[in-house]
Amino acid sequence: MPRMTGDEYMEFLTEGTRTAKLATAREDGRPHVVPIWFVMDGEELVFVTSEQSVKGRNIRREGRVALCVDSSDPPYAFVLIEGTTTTTEDQEDLLYWSTRNAARYVGEAKVEEYGRLNAGEGMMLVRVTPSHVVSENNITGE
Repeated sequence: MPRMTGDEYMEFLTEGTRTAKLATAREDGRPHVVPIWFVMDGEELVFVTSEQSVKGRNIRREGRVALCVDSSDPPYAFVLIEGTTTTTEDQEDLLYWSTRNAARYVGEAKVEEYGRLNAGEGMMLVRVTPSHVVSENNITGE
């Protein structure tokens, strides 16, 4: 598969409603993979999760993640990001970014509801700063 340029993989990450598959490591080393909603803030990938979720606890402990965003339609394409994380529970940041996530995935009619729900008590904002990116595109004409 041909590699994507930086601009191509950023466009791939921001178009539509693709989810990322987030991989973290449990305390005993077992892998944990879950789909997440995300948005981009420049080069950083941003999402919200519960502080007490498995992924939330793993992120707090390790500070490293891997994510894969892919196209489920032939002939397929993907972006793999390995990176470090920073977290915050700042309510203003949580509401802003959870609302942006909601706008991407549930549409304008439910933005406020989902934005507030995902910025509630016990939630945290996670920023992923890429340290390694692999992107491949076999979609003709792109």
